[in-house]
Amino acid sequence: MYKKIFYLSFIILFVSSCGGVGESIKRGMTNQKALSTDEFLVKKKDPLILPPDFENLPSPDERSAAKEEISIFKKSVGETTENTTSSTGSVENSILKKIQSK
Repeated sequence: MYKKIFYLSFIILFVSSCGGVGESIKRGMTNQKALSTDEFLVKKKDPLILPPDFENLPSPDERSAAKEEISIFKKSVGETTENTTSSTGSVENSILKKIQSK
C-alpha cells in the first residue's frame, strides 16, 4: 500500500516538474522568442588603448638596479634587527630568571 502511494506521489512530482516544457515549445513554434530580448546578445567592446604612462615604465636595467637597492636595504635592516634582538634576548632572559626564582 505504501509503495503504491510513494510511486504515485513520485510520478505526480515528476510530471509537475516538467510542466514548463509545453510552454517553451509553444513559444518556439509561435516565434515569440524572436520578439523578446536575447540575454546572450554580445555587446561590442571598445578597442584596447595604451595606459597614459606607458612610456614611463622602467627598463630592465633600472629594475635590476632597484632590486640591488632593495637587497642592500634589507641587509641593513636585517643587521639592525639582529642587534636589537640580542639585547632584548638578554633582557628577556633576565626577566625569565627572576620569574623562575620566585
